[in-house]
Amino acid sequence: MQTASIVEEAEGLNNLLENYLKGSLGRKEMEGKLFMFIKKHPRRFSIGKFNDDTRDDFISWLYPRLSRAIDHYSDQGSCFDAYITAMVRLSAKEYYFRKKDHRIIEKTWWDEKAQEMMVMEEELEYLNDDPPPKKVSNPRQVLMLILKSYYYLSDAQLERLAPALGLEREELFRMVDELRIVRLQREEAINGLKERIHCQFYRCLSFEKRLKAASYHSAHWYRMERCLNTGRKRLASMRRRLNRMRIEASNRQVAGIMGIKKGTVDSNLFEVRKNNESSCEPGGLNMLCPN
Repeated sequence: MQTASIVEEAEGLNNLLENYLKGSLGRKEMEGKLFMFIKKHPRRFSIGKFNDDTRDDFISWLYPRLSRAIDHYSDQGSCFDAYITAMVRLSAKEYYFRKKDHRIIEKTWWDEKAQEMMVMEEELEYLNDDPPPKKVSNPRQVLMLILKSYYYLSDAQLERLAPALGLEREELFRMVDELRIVRLQREEAINGLKERIHCQFYRCLSFEKRLKAASYHSAHWYRMERCLNTGRKRLASMRRRLNRMRIEASNRQVAGIMGIKKGTVDSNLFEVRKNNESSCEPGGLNMLCPN
């Protein structure tokens, strides 16, 4: 009975092609009947393990291939039924592994993203409303220090510091604004690189899980191994590049804004740090106290 059913199904597909070639069926009608035939006989095409929704999705995904198969078929020893059956079975296997890879990638991404979101914290802005000294012993040194650490000072603090440095408010803000522009550009570059690193990290995780899920020493296993090794090297290179990137103002930038040599900034900031360690509490506006 089962053999008779298979023969009947085969004749159904072969007759379908014959009627199409004779002109009894139009192209759209032929494709539609072929679509419904596959949907009606899922076990014959090894898609019986798919549920109804997955089966419909698969056949919809397969539809362009079915259309091309009608054009590409030529009788070279195998009938149209055998040709379509082999094509659908191979496509079903490909579709299954595509979906499996997609689930692994999606689960990996969400697992890692959830952990990342749990530990993310915003950087707190340093706030200190202690009044600045009316006069400082070395305004140039203090200006260098302010330009190096401007990110932790509010605009109100900068406005109060300008008179103590003998500067107009607009002049101090002009210097700080130049550094803010550079910092913004660097932050955009760093954030862009971080996003690429995150994507590459998730790709490596997905390659690792797909490697474990693949049959050992199969073609897919070797392909995933190559992708994983290449992905890890690229991830390490991107991380090294990120570690070299800085957003704080460099001594060279401070020197350029002040119109002095970089060596002058280096030596003055070293002296400020040394004096601060010996006589002042580190951090905040206490670093502005006179010697």
